[in-house]
Amino acid sequence: MAHFTSIGLGTTLVPGLLWGKMQEAGAQKISLAMVKDSLKLAGVDMPESDMETMVTAANTSLKNYEDLHKLKIPNDISPPFHFSPIVPGIEVNRAKLPFRMSTVSGINRPSNLEEVAFWPVRHLAELIKSKQVSSLELTQMYLSRLHRYNEKLNNTVTFLDDLGLQQAKQADAEIAKGKYRGPLHGIPWGAKDIISVKGYKTQWGSGAYVGQMFDYDASIIEMLRDAGAVLIAKLATGELAGGDTWFGGQTKSPWDPTQGSSGSSAGPGSATSAGGVGFSIGTETSGSILGPSSRNGLAGLRPTFGRVSRYGVMALSWTQDRLGPMCRYAEDCALVMQAIAKQDNRDMSVSDIPFNWNAQLDIKKLRVGYIKESFDELTSPVVKQNAEKLLETLKSIGVTKFIPMTIPVFPYEVQAHGVESATFFDELVRTGNIAKMTSATRGNQMKTNRVTPAVEYLQSQRARMMMMMKLQEATAGVDVYLVAGAGGGGGGGARGGAPGAPANQPAAPQTAAQRHSGFANYACYPALNVMNGLSETGMPTNVTFFARPFGEAELLALGKAYQDAAGFHMKLRPTKMDT
Repeated sequence: MAHFTSIGLGTTLVPGLLWGKMQEAGAQKISLAMVKDSLKLAGVDMPESDMETMVTAANTSLKNYEDLHKLKIPNDISPPFHFSPIVPGIEVNRAKLPFRMSTVSGINRPSNLEEVAFWPVRHLAELIKSKQVSSLELTQMYLSRLHRYNEKLNNTVTFLDDLGLQQAKQADAEIAKGKYRGPLHGIPWGAKDIISVKGYKTQWGSGAYVGQMFDYDASIIEMLRDAGAVLIAKLATGELAGGDTWFGGQTKSPWDPTQGSSGSSAGPGSATSAGGVGFSIGTETSGSILGPSSRNGLAGLRPTFGRVSRYGVMALSWTQDRLGPMCRYAEDCALVMQAIAKQDNRDMSVSDIPFNWNAQLDIKKLRVGYIKESFDELTSPVVKQNAEKLLETLKSIGVTKFIPMTIPVFPYEVQAHGVESATFFDELVRTGNIAKMTSATRGNQMKTNRVTPAVEYLQSQRARMMMMMKLQEATAGVDVYLVAGAGGGGGGGARGGAPGAPANQPAAPQTAAQRHSGFANYACYPALNVMNGLSETGMPTNVTFFARPFGEAELLALGKAYQDAAGFHMKLRPTKMDT
């Protein structure tokens, strides 16, 4: 039997299980009975004499915790250690290469400007650069559409008409003087409402934070402003970056307004798909870019962890949160990444590995894998047919063979966002303001996430490293690989289960796609959702393209090549929102 006499185990349990016991009892001190119950829950056995020592140590530590609770920790302060998706065996290209966009021609202004609402940013950029369309005209058109459809889709929290029109006029003035900043100059866009914009509300989708404002811009706001992009809206987020329901109700998909937009980047997904913005920025902890992109038929990119600064953005998990572009076209994602994938000396997790976009990259040289089992498991005849046609299309443009891949089984929970979100929202819980939250279920998750002992959390993250090493071995022979049925990109842990679910909840049966997506999500691999047709009900069907860490350029190149060949991003658009 282990003999514990140090303060260590006591301090491990107080913030979690013992803290919960104290709250239940309304007590001011830790009792022996509380320690016994907490150790039982944690699966730890020890002599009563050691437990008595723990009671003394834990009560001594309570004063330290009380003092710590008085410390006001700013939102942008993360723990002083930083996650990396790079494990032994992963090599990355650290050489900076020229930025090479595609060449487009024959881009002409249509008689009805609203026809461009669904055009790729790459095409919109040509209209603006050639001065066929002004940024002001484009901004007015997109704002008109956002306002018109918001009653039905509920995707916008705050309209930024004044700011957007001001930035559009500035863009036009600069372009008129020959000061063209690049392909995002003058392009209207929207930000998920967990991203801070100075002087405007950033309410995190929650009744507990209605009216909240910050006196600084998020780094990504500054970067896109520097690129000349025009911010026109704060777009809806599920409450505290969970689901598609916020204090204003549920955000809907323009493909079927009776359905939710799916995932916490619901507003960016809905608004971009509906032709309300040229592009948007979403965030993902566990499927919140890929899920709404799938539901709304977008080319949504979840970048590698460490690509984009999260400064000024609500945290759900310091080791899982990522920001990424949600667009209609893969190259649009590359244009946005070129502006935002850089260090800012604020978010210290951001890597100095360059993002090298080359629209002329020869996809025939890419090693393309696929998880065959994920294609075989598709049950809908139409979805299965669309997935098989995607493979045929890729073969027709130069992918000579697909390398079969097997994803290893790793039956252990490795998620981090439960504990880390409990840390970020600790003050919300302790002050009782959690009662103001819109969703009681979401609020309860914030409470229950706090009971994980520190030792178990850190052990799970060591297991996460083991899982990442296994995934590295499984993906070592490919540059890009395809998964059918990945949907939201993985929500539970590597072994399954729902985000925020109790650790002892039985794992739900998983498909190959779900199993892999959990792995890739917690390993923080980049992924791109690509629409490949419509289902029997007229909703988008999709396949997810994955790459190894920092392989976004190859990932987007293959996605672009497929979209160019299939043409769905130009031919298909939602129509039910007009009925």
